[in-house]
Amino acid sequence: MTLVVVGDCLRDVDLIGASDRLCPDAPVPVVDIEREVSRAGGAGLAATFAAADGAPVVLVTALADDADGELLRADLRHLSVLSAPIRSTPVKTRLRSAGQSLVRMDRGGDGPPPRATDDMLDAVRSAEAVLVADYGRGLAADDRLRAELTALARRRVPVVWDPHPRGPEPVLGIRIATPNLAEARGLTGHADPAAAAGELRSRWAAETIAVTLGSQGALLHNGSRSMELPAPRVRTVDTCGAGDRFAAAVTVRLMAGDPTARAVARGVEEASRFIADDRVPVRSTDALDLTERVRAAGGTVVATGGCFDLMHAGHARTLAAARQLGDCLIVCLNSDASVRRLKGPDRPIVDQSDRAEMLRALDCVDAVAIFDEDGPQRILSELRPDVWVKGGDYAEDDLPETALVRGWGGRVVITPYHDGRSTTRLATALAAAG
Repeated sequence: MTLVVVGDCLRDVDLIGASDRLCPDAPVPVVDIEREVSRAGGAGLAATFAAADGAPVVLVTALADDADGELLRADLRHLSVLSAPIRSTPVKTRLRSAGQSLVRMDRGGDGPPPRATDDMLDAVRSAEAVLVADYGRGLAADDRLRAELTALARRRVPVVWDPHPRGPEPVLGIRIATPNLAEARGLTGHADPAAAAGELRSRWAAETIAVTLGSQGALLHNGSRSMELPAPRVRTVDTCGAGDRFAAAVTVRLMAGDPTARAVARGVEEASRFIADDRVPVRSTDALDLTERVRAAGGTVVATGGCFDLMHAGHARTLAAARQLGDCLIVCLNSDASVRRLKGPDRPIVDQSDRAEMLRALDCVDAVAIFDEDGPQRILSELRPDVWVKGGDYAEDDLPETALVRGWGGRVVITPYHDGRSTTRLATALAAAG
């Protein structure tokens, strides 16, 4: 199953520093830049989130052959990308201090709108779910692309459309559209979100409209009724990326077969968790980005791996011990398909999205990287952790990944086995109780 993310990519740059004085020749703050953080924005960020949730993702977008385009391609290197050419890369640069944006500077993105290529259309045609992350730069208006999206909607393939005020309206018959409150009000003139959602649903012949309400969660309108899905209370001054996190989570869950209301509720939870996470910058789910930043600061990267099907005290103790060995902990998590091959057709008991969510909720876990192979060797080769931790009664030299980790100068640490605590034992007890 493949999730296709369609939309405009841009390059997001944060210049982060401290400000404790005003400029002597103007009443503006002076910011001493401490670091620069770059990431893929727009549809690239949405695709990054979907891939981090475990979905096989193809990004259909437009990229320029300029210096910023090369940097953007590097940020997208772990995704499958199909692109059309554009003249210049859109770049949004934010100057930030004390967790707040002071100013945003935009450049690039000029030129004629992109045109979808045949291979891009083929990818959309074969998708199991599509997220249109429209950033108003022309790709979502391509006539051939819209025809393919319309055909998917008619076949009841989940199509999620995250609209933009400068972009075209969604194609008719999509599963769900996800405007924010300002967009819904601007499109309809209705102050009341339920009234705005109702009008948009009729106008777009959409099955559902989910109006995102910021800290209030989302309002869901499916024609027969509307319902509010509240968000957990979080403290944040920066909601940048929350809409992409919401739309990506909704699409992943729809592709997995969740009912729409449940998918939207998951989207609200994931968006709230994302903006509340102040341990790492925007790409909090991108393990590679985390390793690069920790190494740049001279820190130690620690990784561990496993299925983590039913979490128990043994897991918690191993993860806590692993985190003490360095400056960040990345969990390499077996995908559902990988667990089935290793454990049998009745496993996993908990799907990979929920397993990843449980792990990310732990204070000792900084990122989760899902892999589909039987072993973690490929993802380890990408992350190249300084320390690889395994819990249990293994011998270091018997682990197939030991030679790999030692090859780049890393070390392998075996933490104590916690007798009597295992997922298999829990599963057996649950089956007997049922």
